[in-house]
Amino acid sequence: MPTNSNSEVHQQRQVAESFGADAERYDRARPRYPEPMVEQIVARSSGREVLDVGTGTGIAARQFQKAGCGVLGVEPDTRLADLARQFGLEVDVATFEDWEPNGRLFDAVVAAQAWHWVDPVAGASKAARILRPGGRLAAFWNVFQFPSEMADTIADVCQRVMPNAPFDFRAMLTGAMDGYQAFFAKTSDGIREVSGFGEPDQWRFDWEWTYSRDAWLDQMPTLGAFTRLPADKMAEVLEGAGAAIDALGGSFTMNYATVAVTAARTGA
Repeated sequence: MPTNSNSEVHQQRQVAESFGADAERYDRARPRYPEPMVEQIVARSSGREVLDVGTGTGIAARQFQKAGCGVLGVEPDTRLADLARQFGLEVDVATFEDWEPNGRLFDAVVAAQAWHWVDPVAGASKAARILRPGGRLAAFWNVFQFPSEMADTIADVCQRVMPNAPFDFRAMLTGAMDGYQAFFAKTSDGIREVSGFGEPDQWRFDWEWTYSRDAWLDQMPTLGAFTRLPADKMAEVLEGAGAAIDALGGSFTMNYATVAVTAARTGA
């Protein structure tokens, strides 16, 4: 979730490393990524060796494995990394900036809902060093688009429960794509600032998912706005969100746009 904080997002390490508080819920509740996007990244890379930056519990990594890739994850949170390993993934525990490739090269460097936690210039520079010619950097995000009647109700609840939070909840819930544009721009600018990449491009994949009341309330605590919220405050938010879903008949359809900022490695 984009924030209004004056600090750079990648410097907000307490938030970045808060998602492992309930790793099992994170893996269970977080949305997956469009298979056509995964297939397109693989098809337009130099091969099938993939580095997954900020792999978390390996949600995207497992999708790339299913597409026939060998995947190494890099993840700073040991709790998330441990669960990813239980799914059979190889994971190095480190931030991407501090991670040592030790001579390893890859055909694709991907980051699912994670590149905003990486310094955009340092990250692009390291990606350029470890990608084979023709390899691809692809950072992608699921951007949710709430039904308007639900967004207003949940924004009011969040603002009441978290009046001092560094988030504009109404903007986040009703205009999430606008908030994510800053991530896309910083990623593209970081790629342009280093040598070794062609001009970055954006790929967009639109899809939808129907959530039951329980399924959405299971996911909400895994969002960055809430991962450090005290239990009693989280319960208030969930109560209000549950009421909003009940008013829609107990379920709702979320429209998603998955946007990948991507560029090909050029030269040697």
